[in-house]
Amino acid sequence: MSAPVPVAVVVGEAIARYGFGNGHPFGQDRHEHFVRELAAQGLDERVVRLAPRMATIAELASFHSSDYIEFVQKKSVNGEGFMDGGDTPAFRGVFEAAGSVVGATLVALDSLMSGASRRAFVPIAGLHHAARANAAGFCVFSDCGVAVERLRAHYGVQRIAYVDIDAHHGDGMFYAFEDDPDLGFADIHEDGRDLYPGTGAREETGRGAAAGTKLNLPLAPGAGDAEFMRAWEEVEAYLERFPSDFILFQCGADSLAGDPITHLRFSEAAHAHAARRLCEIADRQGHGRVLGMGGGGYNRRNLARAWTAVVQSFLESGTQTGS
Repeated sequence: MSAPVPVAVVVGEAIARYGFGNGHPFGQDRHEHFVRELAAQGLDERVVRLAPRMATIAELASFHSSDYIEFVQKKSVNGEGFMDGGDTPAFRGVFEAAGSVVGATLVALDSLMSGASRRAFVPIAGLHHAARANAAGFCVFSDCGVAVERLRAHYGVQRIAYVDIDAHHGDGMFYAFEDDPDLGFADIHEDGRDLYPGTGAREETGRGAAAGTKLNLPLAPGAGDAEFMRAWEEVEAYLERFPSDFILFQCGADSLAGDPITHLRFSEAAHAHAARRLCEIADRQGHGRVLGMGGGGYNRRNLARAWTAVVQSFLESGTQTGS
């Protein structure tokens, strides 16, 4: 008989604490806006809710340098200054909050790899600017990068596709794996010449053994759903050329119209479409595993609607056969 595809959502106070005060765009209320919208649409009763956990030092060190991990621990005690050049403030407990974001993504990943779920979503996740040895752009630890390392070291999954539709280029992921031919990378973002981080030109396609294996698709400020759909066709063609055994989906909502710090004009229909098509591709490629990570998004209504649209697409993305 057929049963709905299990969808896991990782939510909880531990990841809600990842956010910055004093009017910072990445506030701690983002988590609650998503949770409320999930309930308002009745989706919370249709998903499997999982609790986050703190990542271990060893898990963090699979991607980040030991010196950087120690730096974050020290900043977490005094809570003073910035973690980077001025975008990412320190706060007391930042180590535990950032480590819990990583742990939440790993909870989702393990649920997928165990077969307990077939799709999974984590709202406070997708911290794609953090590099191996530094914080950047509101991102302290890279849950995305640690996820790649765990898939490889713990599960033996080598071919991984990373797809990013956040308005900002996923530079932390791109440069960490720029020379890795087994990490697929497809990123639709606002043209970075006038937007942080200023990277992600179409000509950036990987280097060394991975030359020509990455896809960057910058869109002009003001681009909307029509431009997204055209770019998405390129993403799908790329993913067909790069079959993988796991898909990481960074679905930042700052690409929707009305975000306070970006200039794209997508609707949540773009996120719903991307999520649905990624599930179809994952199923066609035989593994079915898609892990959605919330990423950016600083208009609270936008992020709530975009992320619930992703969860809805996950729920509607087919059935699996069982007895």
